[in-house]
Amino acid sequence: MTFLKYAFWLIWKIWFYVLVTIIILLLTPILFVFTLREKWYPQFYWVARNLWAKPILYGMGFYPEISKNQFIEKRGSYILVANHTSVTDVMLMYVCSKNPFVFVGKKELARTPVFGYFYKRFAILVDRSSAESRKQVYASAKKRLNSGLSICIFPEGGVPDESVVLDKFKDGAFSLAIDFQIPIIPMTFFDNKRLYPFRFFAGSPGKMRVKIHSFVPTQGLTFNDKNSLKEKVRNIILQELEADAKSTQ
Repeated sequence: MTFLKYAFWLIWKIWFYVLVTIIILLLTPILFVFTLREKWYPQFYWVARNLWAKPILYGMGFYPEISKNQFIEKRGSYILVANHTSVTDVMLMYVCSKNPFVFVGKKELARTPVFGYFYKRFAILVDRSSAESRKQVYASAKKRLNSGLSICIFPEGGVPDESVVLDKFKDGAFSLAIDFQIPIIPMTFFDNKRLYPFRFFAGSPGKMRVKIHSFVPTQGLTFNDKNSLKEKVRNIILQELEADAKSTQ
């Protein structure tokens, strides 16, 4: 039985990378066209959401189940935040929002073959060791928000150890939300860590539950409110994770 489990994990995990590669290669011509002009980003986003993210999740046997306290309007800009537990978080975030957004993410991903080309064309890249890079993030975010797009940031700043329920949040998402006076949309990803962890011999197909929480407004807040806003949003997600853990014990 143990042998069969390890054989399944080996084939299943390899299938993930094969599936991602095949879909990206098939979509490369149309994605390339949509990268030629920034105003075509909504079309790029539709393809990424419906023809890239969804086929990968379903092709791996994952079935998103999304509950919403509030619907994300197609018009308007938001800061989307969620706990970060798995490489599948990126695909699941696309499924959660029909409203186009751009990721703020680490620049190292831009080195990934093929995927990296599209990533660096539309994502906002940050080198967390560089103060200058962090300034450029602000300028890039301002440009995207002014064009009506939303911004997605995983505020833990990376994927924490599996034993960590929810790591401390970094400031970036909350500074942007206050600077631009736009709402934050917290989301709780319940199952990604269990279903597709970074450990190779672990995980399984299954339901990926998401809860999209009510918007957290920032109108009237100032820089002095940043830490309290950050903790408020973190506690919304943390309480959901802890309650879910207790209910499954």
